[in-house]
Amino acid sequence: MTDNFWKDKYPVGIASEIDPDTYPNIQSVLRQSCQRFADKPAFSNLGKTLTYGELYRLSGDFAAYLQQHTDLQPGDRIAVQLPNVLQYPVVVFGALRAGLMVVNTNPLYTARELEHQFNDAGAKALVCLANMAHLAEQVLPRTGLKTVIVTEVGDMLPPLKRLLVNAVVKHVKKMVPAYDLPSAVSFTRAMALGRGKAVREAEPDREEVAVLQYTGGTTGVAKGAMLTHRNLIANMLQCKVLMGSNLNEGSEVVIAPLPLYHIYAFTFHCMAMMQCGNHNILITNPRDLPAFIKDLGQYRFTGFVGLNTLFVALCNNDSFRKLDFSALKVTISGGMALQRATAERWEQVTGCPVCEGYGLTETSPVASVNPIQRIQIGTIGIPAPSTLFKVIDDEGRELALGEIGELCVQGPQVMKGYWQRPGDTAEVLDAEGWLKTGDIGLIQEDGYIRIVDRKKDMILVSGFNVYPNELEDVLATLPEVLQGAAIGVPDERSGEAIKLFVVTRPGKSLTREQVMKHMHDNLTGYKRPKVVEFRDSLPTTNVGKILRRELRDEELRKAGLK
Repeated sequence: MTDNFWKDKYPVGIASEIDPDTYPNIQSVLRQSCQRFADKPAFSNLGKTLTYGELYRLSGDFAAYLQQHTDLQPGDRIAVQLPNVLQYPVVVFGALRAGLMVVNTNPLYTARELEHQFNDAGAKALVCLANMAHLAEQVLPRTGLKTVIVTEVGDMLPPLKRLLVNAVVKHVKKMVPAYDLPSAVSFTRAMALGRGKAVREAEPDREEVAVLQYTGGTTGVAKGAMLTHRNLIANMLQCKVLMGSNLNEGSEVVIAPLPLYHIYAFTFHCMAMMQCGNHNILITNPRDLPAFIKDLGQYRFTGFVGLNTLFVALCNNDSFRKLDFSALKVTISGGMALQRATAERWEQVTGCPVCEGYGLTETSPVASVNPIQRIQIGTIGIPAPSTLFKVIDDEGRELALGEIGELCVQGPQVMKGYWQRPGDTAEVLDAEGWLKTGDIGLIQEDGYIRIVDRKKDMILVSGFNVYPNELEDVLATLPEVLQGAAIGVPDERSGEAIKLFVVTRPGKSLTREQVMKHMHDNLTGYKRPKVVEFRDSLPTTNVGKILRRELRDEELRKAGLK
């Protein structure tokens, strides 16, 4: 589709283009916002609020510590393994101000997954929560990490509350396994050492990489998507334009239950809402619904960012349905497909329609959105401003409107490539900047885009990509396993759940419990199977490749969905 095709598809008030070079780098965005909105609340968590002025001061203290008390140099990678706590924006913006490259790291990763990511990224520093410091201890000798900073949940709270919260987490809830990291520095110590010290403000070029965001991409093993300052700024501006006049600067209160280490929440809350001077309410553990809903009751929130599974859980909760939604004007869904029934239920409960968007880690992540003025449930909306979509066949030829093929996207938010993987980059990104998404879809005549299937075998669990290759590799390390296959099966709660098919070696025996324990020990929660089925054989091609699609089709037929 040409530029002209898309230009008249945007509702009145939404520009079809943005200028991705509005700011030279993320530091510039942060500096301007923190000056302009200095007294406005930026982030709140556990009853404590940081203003934009405080965020700038504290991120400066952390940057100064990194520059004056470590050997880290501009361009070095720092892994940030934190949930939604106030330390997260302080650490990330501090690291960027010091010129480091941020490597967002899932706090739920196992030691095996951490070791791969730290070594692949060449990370030299790690900031982690005490709750998972025992895993850092395990992998430290096998990585290049030189600096480890450990923080506790309550470290940003006033002194007495900090002691109380940290003591409860450690001694009452028993959530901090014992660890021994004699060379580690506490976050509070690092902040004290940097307090008030001068920062040599990094001024990177807009094409330099700001964040390494790990993903399975459209194929296999976890790879680092190189997201530049320009990529993230472009997507920030695109999000702002798509919100139109629905969100005002410096006055919105937006709920942030999705993890900031995930690119969806990172770009929206730490970039778009930060640039607008809005107030982000960080929810550390959205699975604790009573505590989550209690937090919601304290704010007249105007925006909510979530995904299908979270909307379902909340709408089924009596306490949530009793909240005051009179101020809520924007609800955004992404990360996984939004079901029509869920969207209708959310609007019924809250009075606010849901805007569904679509994106990939490789697109920073927003590629398309349903504009709030013109929502079309069942589609992923229209392209973000300055973004083009096309559909291609297996030979790479562009298809006409309404024809089904692989979706491709081009725009200033498309990644630079995969970190140190030129071959993998060339498979998905061409010389003109077109990214193959791996999703099968079509473009309607009205410009709205619809996804109809997934080209690859990726499984989507609660908005997280899970790649069968990784699961099957882990399964194959069990000596009793001859063949294994992992597929996604429909699941009301998480969209898809993981099912393993296992063929054991002749004369060997294996139980479901042994398989589940092995997968539990080697994979983070959302990658663990829910169902294990033992078989005598699996369907394969004539060269022995397992046909996952046949297994999926069989499961869909069983569920009456095919």
